[in-house]
Amino acid sequence: MIDCVIIEDEPLARRLLEDYIQRVSDLHLIESFSDAMKGLQYLQENEISLLFLDIQMPDLNGLSLLKLLKNKPYVILTTAFSEYALEGYDLDVVDYLLKPIGLDRFYQAVDKVKSRLALVENFNKKDANYKENEILYVKDGTKLVRLALDDVMYIEGLKDYVSIITPHQKIVSLQRMKNLENVLPKGQFIRIHHSYIISVKWIQSIHKDFVEINHNSIPIGEMYRKAFREFVDAQKLLGTE
Repeated sequence: MIDCVIIEDEPLARRLLEDYIQRVSDLHLIESFSDAMKGLQYLQENEISLLFLDIQMPDLNGLSLLKLLKNKPYVILTTAFSEYALEGYDLDVVDYLLKPIGLDRFYQAVDKVKSRLALVENFNKKDANYKENEILYVKDGTKLVRLALDDVMYIEGLKDYVSIITPHQKIVSLQRMKNLENVLPKGQFIRIHHSYIISVKWIQSIHKDFVEINHNSIPIGEMYRKAFREFVDAQKLLGTE
């Protein structure tokens, strides 16, 4: 089931969307809001898969609401004004429905969401050519990028984003360091700073206050220093200066 929420201040348009959602067996309407601020509060406290969002609303514009969300669901915009389409797509919305919304057009938009969800599910399955934990899929803008974990040298946290550094590229992805730390294989990666996770394989040298990887100096944070030293001793890595 695809959990979804409606934020739409026009009663007729909101009821139409509610009716359309009931006609799709794998859509599950969780909440329907006429007030954008209440909808924003709900989305900040709960995770959903799909949001039907009106653009022109009092108090808070739908596009402004999107910009306030840290963890965005898939979004289908609804509006009577086509001039907002380009800005909406810049925010990585799935589709744009122009009012009055026809049922066929609604189905098309939902199918786009299903296709994206299916793609993510397939990417997250174990790859037949790799052992478990040897690959990682991360979102880079509007696409998913496949990474071999052996190629990841280090990861730098940038507020709500991470920058993943390999010998060939840098990928900036909207996610938190803690999420990556939880999924990366222990023993292969270790966090040495609030803003850095490093690959043990790529360590060139270990110094008192930093680790050198590919001629880059990665700082060792004070609160991570003891655990990292213990890890180094256990793994019999390079000596320190």
